[in-house]
Amino acid sequence: MRVGKGVTTSGIVMLIFGIIFHLQGQSVIGPETSFMYSNPEWITYGMQITSVGIIIVGVGIIIIKKSQLHEE
Repeated sequence: MRVGKGVTTSGIVMLIFGIIFHLQGQSVIGPETSFMYSNPEWITYGMQITSVGIIIVGVGIIIIKKSQLHEE
């Protein structure tokens, strides 16, 4: 179960970073001096990072559920 929590936590962190990068690319958050600010490439990068984060969270949840089944 410990591994599943670690995987899920890292996926959540990646998900948050992806959302932040996406919003910086759209000029919603961040300093205007940032290279990511108002940069369409970072909109795409943010979406991709968010997608990978969602997949990692899903894998972590599956690991947690499988370990719970084996404990019973």
